[in-house]
Order: sequence, then structure tokens, then C-alpha cells
Amino acid sequence: MVSSSSCRLGSVFRAKAMAFYPLQIAGLVLGFFGMVGTLTTTLLPQWRVSAFIGSNIIVFERVWEGLWMNCVRQAKDKLQCKAYDSLLALPPALEATRALMCVAVALSVIALLAGICGMKKIQCTGSNRRAKAYLVGISGVLFILTGIFVLIPVCWMANTIIRDFYNPAVHVGQKRELGASLFVGWATTAILIVGGALLCAYCCCNRKRPRHRYSAPGRHVPHARNPRPTVTVLSRTSTSYV
Repeated sequence: MVSSSSCRLGSVFRAKAMAFYPLQIAGLVLGFFGMVGTLTTTLLPQWRVSAFIGSNIIVFERVWEGLWMNCVRQAKDKLQCKAYDSLLALPPALEATRALMCVAVALSVIALLAGICGMKKIQCTGSNRRAKAYLVGISGVLFILTGIFVLIPVCWMANTIIRDFYNPAVHVGQKRELGASLFVGWATTAILIVGGALLCAYCCCNRKRPRHRYSAPGRHVPHARNPRPTVTVLSRTSTSYV
């Protein structure tokens, strides 16, 4: 009876795990796209682009400013990019943005690897379902942290650009607009947070394992068995006659 009930509860738990398995797949897919978006946001040079102010529609030069290089494209020339010469000569805000984005890229890679190790078909942790669920939960938390690390420098840079754009003390030629990297960063943040939330939900659903309940020993009533027939052996007494 105990073995049959434990097998029944185990099959129920496996059915629940399979029911929540799409959450893990969706979370990992979103996490992968979030990792790609984080790397793209970090490498693209279009954080700050030149602003076209005034009625002159003839544009001779377009300027892109990124975290690692500046790019200039003139009217009939090709795009020319140049990396920053000195790390110490950069503004402190740009150095902090670089550091946060590098941390975000590292966290996204670690989160993706942890999520892959927590999959059902991967035998990194053996067949321990609880350990796999914890790995998936750690992956979800790391993806959410990656989204936060991407959101902070993107919003910081956008605030600086908007503040300088409306500042009358800044020259017109030095004003910039929001580049494509900032919009990619905002979209990446949303993808990372949603993917991390799905993985955390999968972890919470798989931690609630059913407990085996057995009946108390005092209340256990054994089945009535047919009593064995008692066999009476009649001893033969020998009588002696005198």
C-alpha cells in the first residue's frame, strides 16, 4: 500500500513538472535574446547621435557616439569609426556606463549557463530535481539583475542627453539626440525581466513537492486473516493388562 501510494504521488509530481516545463523554455529563450540585446547595446556606437536643429535640411555630417568609439559619416563618404585613445581621459559618466554594461554582459552569460544546467535533459546535477529547480531560480534572479544593470546606464545616458538638449548654455553643435542603442537597451531590459520572472515562477512551482503521508501506527487496522485450523493430536495411551 505504501509503495503504491508513493508511486502515485511521484507520477503526480512528474506530471506537474511537465506542465510547468514550458515556463522554463520560454524563460530561457527570452534570456538568450536578452543576452544578445545586452551585448548589442554595449557594442553599438549609437548611444548619442547628432541632433539636426534648424531649418537647414542639407546635412553634411552625421556623428554617432558610443561607449567604445565615435563614428562620423559625411555626405558621400563611408562610415569612419575611431576607438577612444585613452581610458583615463574619458568622462567619469562614460566610464561608469562602461563598467555597468560589462557587468550586465557577464551576468547574462552566467544566468544563461545556469538555466541550461537546470534543464531536465542536462545531467550536470544528476537526477536531483530540487537542485535543478534551484539552478533555474538562480538563473531567473541573475536575469532580473542583468535587466536592472542595463536599465541604470541607459536611463542615465538618456537623462543626460535630454538635459543637455534643452540647456541653452550648450552649443547647438554639441547637442545630441537619443540613439538606437538606448531603445535597444530599454527593450532588452523588458525581455530580461520577463524571462527572469518566468524562470523564478518555474522554480517556485517545482519546489512545492508533494509530501508522502502515511497512516499513524496506532490507527492501522490489520486485515483479518483466517485463523489457522488447530490440529489436536490425540496421544495414544497404551494400556497394560495385568
